[in-house]
Amino acid sequence: MVELIITEKPSAAKKIAEGLSSKPNTKKEGTVTYYELEREGKKILVVSAVGHLFSVAEKNKTFKYPSFDIEWVPSNKVSKNASYSKKYLDVIKKISKQADSFTVACDYDVEGEVIGLNVLRYACKQKDGYRMKFSTLVKEDVKKSYDNKLSNIDWGQAKAGETRHFLDWLYGINISRALTTAIKTAGSFKIMSSGRVQGPALKIIYDREMEIKDFKPEPFWEIRSLMDKDVEAKYAEGKVWEENKAKKIYDDTKDVKESFVKEVKENEFGQAPPNPFDLGGLQAEAYKVFKIAPKKTLQLAQSLYLKGLTSYPRTSSQVLPPEINYKKILTNLAINKNYTELASKLLKKGSLRPNNGKKTDPAHPAIYPTGQRGSVSGEEAKLYDLVVKRFMSTFAESAIRTTTTMIFDINKYDFKASGSRTIKKGWHSFYEPYVKLKEQVMPNWNEKDKVIVKEVFLDAKETEPPKRYTPASLIKELEKRNLGTKATRADIVDSLFERGYLHEKSIEATELGIRLVNILKKYSPEIVDEEMTRHFEEEMENIRNKKSTPEQVLDKAKAELIKILDKFKKQEKLIGSELIVANKETNDALTTVGKCVNCGEGNLKIRKGKFGSFVACDKYPDCKTTFSLPKGVMIKPTDKKSVTGYPLVEVITKGKRPQLISLNPKDNIPEDKKELVDKLEKEGYVDKESGIEMKLRYGFYGPFLAAKNYPKEKKILNLDQIKKS
Repeated sequence: MVELIITEKPSAAKKIAEGLSSKPNTKKEGTVTYYELEREGKKILVVSAVGHLFSVAEKNKTFKYPSFDIEWVPSNKVSKNASYSKKYLDVIKKISKQADSFTVACDYDVEGEVIGLNVLRYACKQKDGYRMKFSTLVKEDVKKSYDNKLSNIDWGQAKAGETRHFLDWLYGINISRALTTAIKTAGSFKIMSSGRVQGPALKIIYDREMEIKDFKPEPFWEIRSLMDKDVEAKYAEGKVWEENKAKKIYDDTKDVKESFVKEVKENEFGQAPPNPFDLGGLQAEAYKVFKIAPKKTLQLAQSLYLKGLTSYPRTSSQVLPPEINYKKILTNLAINKNYTELASKLLKKGSLRPNNGKKTDPAHPAIYPTGQRGSVSGEEAKLYDLVVKRFMSTFAESAIRTTTTMIFDINKYDFKASGSRTIKKGWHSFYEPYVKLKEQVMPNWNEKDKVIVKEVFLDAKETEPPKRYTPASLIKELEKRNLGTKATRADIVDSLFERGYLHEKSIEATELGIRLVNILKKYSPEIVDEEMTRHFEEEMENIRNKKSTPEQVLDKAKAELIKILDKFKKQEKLIGSELIVANKETNDALTTVGKCVNCGEGNLKIRKGKFGSFVACDKYPDCKTTFSLPKGVMIKPTDKKSVTGYPLVEVITKGKRPQLISLNPKDNIPEDKKELVDKLEKEGYVDKESGIEMKLRYGFYGPFLAAKNYPKEKKILNLDQIKKS
């Protein structure tokens, strides 16, 4: 008897082989590794896919729409980027001929089920197989999963996943083709894209953009007083909407030098521990505390899972079940000196009960550390620490905080000040340094105490528009509206950036994104309607629970698409013409740096040349103004100018804070270096070490010294080196 176990990734294959045998044999077929072991007299082969070995594709490629004739084909035949997958597929096909039983051990979720199903039927020529179900790759869980494997794959999950792939292809390809064809019909070319979830997601951002654009600020006034001991109190009624009333209160209080405490209130309250992390919660928290993008967080979490350090990350659950053995995990964590003290405290408790949340997932529990040891560094180490501390904090006691509120009488007007402080840290101790709470201790004043008023201020303010989404808050919004899945939402946000529909970390729709939604609302509103997308998400769940069939859902989707695309075709040229204008205006906005500083008529634009990007006047050849740009950075136009009137551009370098740089290098001389630059301009400089005569020159970032006969003599010094030499 020979059993073939199919895993999703090479690192998972290794972990599963090691979980089932203390010494599995490592085998090689070309550059592909697989494993052979003996268990209870049976020979087991453990082999890996590399994600999806099969992709949905059109049977006969036409570039026309609508197109519904699709099939699964090897991924390497669909995309050059997947060429590496062929060798893994070939190995599975070859060694599957030795096997007479088959077990799917891919990630236990919709995508993992589809990967396993396709490998079974197309590579191994099997109709079904056994199924291992696990949430961590630690040895005990792997053994337990194998010993209790299901006799069939999870067909509900498999059919729901396959239907999702078909739906995403049908909507994505057909709508994207329609948009691209519309532009072509109108006489231009640009690849456009939209899809089943992408369209509604863009509409959400568009709606927020319109709210911001249509927002009309309202003036209001705040009156605040600075009291003794630097306590700030504000007019107790809050914002004042009438200027005359605000001025009267200010006039009546501005010269008052003493107030008295009218009322003191103490409010003590408990803060329950946080819930365990689901994927969305982890992505939001990682963005909040580390500014790690949601897609990167998922990659890091997946890596920690494959190393056996944390549980499976693609989960919607906020529940830690007792079966995971809290005590054992904490005992293992206590071996790590970073967590010894905290884990030991929890182990002394009589019982361990996590503060579970309401959200559950039939496939996996909330994300938790396994307690296993392993090597992590950089962002991976940060995320691991966050997961461990969140896990421990869920078992801790509530924190106790108290808020002291004081009302001051300033010439018969009430002013209020309050401060909160922690009096019992509870779970805060376990979640440091990720607890961000302001601690303010109020002075020990009692009612009727007299308090000095140092100064009273009148601040004129305006109401502010709604905030833009961040990548993390947008994913949260998609989840709230049941659009996309926990595994796909980060990719959807990324694709909107890649297509030029969004920009900035605080997500702002580009002109192209706004115009695209406007055009679709006008001609084909169904494409950006979230109701239809949400309906199909519910249908996918119905397939999973065997309340609907894939055929019913796909037939309905095709009928909807035919209606949408028939209507679209009738207005194809009109849509294309408007998209061309939108694309041109977006391009102009993203490349125009400002008015030409020399001719005053043309616009300075970012161009790409043989040797990289540069800025040039669009009145060339009449105006030959150009500015070179550095390589390896992103340059973004701004609407700002330097003191000399030159445009300022934003320079974005990976791993560094963005810089505002003037196109005039002389504007970029640091204030503390201006005297030195003047001296170098007049006197020149001779390098003391080499004796080389140097000349002051100007580059994109400002002044530097280079050998007088540069480039023959390649000596270069920056201004900081001049001080030292």
